[in-house]
Amino acid sequence: MSNETKTPAQKPPIVVLGAGVIGLTTALRVQEQGKYDVAVVAETLPTDPLTIRYTSHWAGAHHVYSGRDPTTFQHKLEVDTFKKLWELSAHGTDTEKYFLRIDEAEYFHDEDGAATTPLKDMPNFRVLPKEELLAGAKSGVKFSTVTIDTPVYLNHLLERFIALGGKVIRGSLLHINQMIEGGAKIFEGGHSAMGNVANAPVAVINCTGIGARLLGGVEDSKVYPVRGQTCILNAPWMRFGRTLYVDDTGAFTYIIPRRSGDVIVGGTRGKHDWHGLARPETTTDILTRGLALCPELASPEVRAQREPTVDDLRALLVGEGCGLRPYREGGIRIETEWTEGVGGRGKVPIVHNYGHGGAGYQVSWASANIALKLLEDALVQL
Repeated sequence: MSNETKTPAQKPPIVVLGAGVIGLTTALRVQEQGKYDVAVVAETLPTDPLTIRYTSHWAGAHHVYSGRDPTTFQHKLEVDTFKKLWELSAHGTDTEKYFLRIDEAEYFHDEDGAATTPLKDMPNFRVLPKEELLAGAKSGVKFSTVTIDTPVYLNHLLERFIALGGKVIRGSLLHINQMIEGGAKIFEGGHSAMGNVANAPVAVINCTGIGARLLGGVEDSKVYPVRGQTCILNAPWMRFGRTLYVDDTGAFTYIIPRRSGDVIVGGTRGKHDWHGLARPETTTDILTRGLALCPELASPEVRAQREPTVDDLRALLVGEGCGLRPYREGGIRIETEWTEGVGGRGKVPIVHNYGHGGAGYQVSWASANIALKLLEDALVQL
């Protein structure tokens, strides 16, 4: 019998581009299979200082269903992802600390809102009677849902991915062909530090979000930003959510509490607005609308003495944020594209998973599952 030890077979290297909630969730799902060497390549990571270039940090991240049509592809993704988030947020789980289960009230500007909303499938759903409606609302509903403490949740996804053997590489691509030909080794230190993933990947998964508009080889002109600005208050007494939709454009005011005690107050929808800093006048507008919708944002001590003011909310302000929601004309792009002959290589699949708009968290797990299936279907063809 030979004393030689056999070298374990090399696992196929996979590269995921992007480290937002879509990229990290997708990379984690692929790595969980245990049969791939997965590397996340990204210019910005969850541990970096806050920047407009990284949208996922800025999300309010409460799980509600978008629109009123329950037959859409996105709605199915939202339903499937909610099941996962509800499971992760269950009392006694290791992941409960990243979430907060709340009662959420949604108020509509029209009488049909409560009747047509697909939210009726959410836990503890009920239609609000007229006496429970807020001023300006013509219908409303209440249900149970979950909010996500985005900074710690993103780091949880990252840590879980690394714990399972995933690699993280900081790098900025000009063209996706750079990754197809050279893999992670194109970045300084990549060859020695990354082991197997230094080899050219057998597949690339593109989760670049707003970056898909500019990344060479993708350059999707259908991708555009919808800027959202929010205020972050420290108001740990808040343990319920509230949203008011004011017209058919989708304009809204929302209150999203987190387990940490922070409360996200928003919001805005600035289509094709690339501005990366919070506008002071918008902050004032958000706080004014937030107070009108939810006077309970002010501290119990203030409310016990007098009517709260916007200045009372300013005293609780711990941050202002704005992010560029990566919308896409035609909706989410989840599909496989094949390249051939790049760098002398044969066929290489690119699985695209981007264009989620403001619904990244609420479709993340279902989108990742589809991307994983597309990946495995493509690899069978190689």
